[in-house]
Amino acid sequence: MLHDSIFYILISNGDIETIQFGDADSVITDKSKFEGGGKTVNEFEAMYYDDSLQQLVLLCKNCDGDGSKAVSAWGYTISTKAYTSLVYAIDTEPIAKKLGVDKLKLRPSAAAINPVTNELYILSSLSKLIVVTNRKGKFIDLYELDPGIYTQPEGIAFTPDGDLIISNEGLENGLQNILIIRNKRKGL
Repeated sequence: MLHDSIFYILISNGDIETIQFGDADSVITDKSKFEGGGKTVNEFEAMYYDDSLQQLVLLCKNCDGDGSKAVSAWGYTISTKAYTSLVYAIDTEPIAKKLGVDKLKLRPSAAAINPVTNELYILSSLSKLIVVTNRKGKFIDLYELDPGIYTQPEGIAFTPDGDLIISNEGLENGLQNILIIRNKRKGL
């Protein structure tokens, strides 16, 4: 993720590495350690910048204590390089109810804020879902992805006009691609 000319890279254990290009082809790197990152089974894959919180937000893919009822979100303040536990939690029960299942283990693989609607879009590759919440994690809607088109959706982003971009890593026999879904609300 790029923010203010610095690349932020989320490591699966919650560590965050930064890369910044300096003068004369120099590269400046840094690493922030997630407390207990090597001693817990917490796994992270989704990270986005929330300008209203002034933080990077890390969504747990598989974290202690989440179970099938919640997805916890951690904050990372760029200026202090400090983590904040449980910025919010996403209740998965309304999502499971809308899908018509008893319970759902939501495993976020990517997330992004839609600049037009100000909603958070969370991609779950394993479930082939896009879950839409507000910025506090309250469920709004969901979109089921066709596994024939979205073979392994792992990345999500938006253009400034609200066009949705999804990248597929592809399975062994699948193709890697980037798909753009145009915002139908443009010009309204």
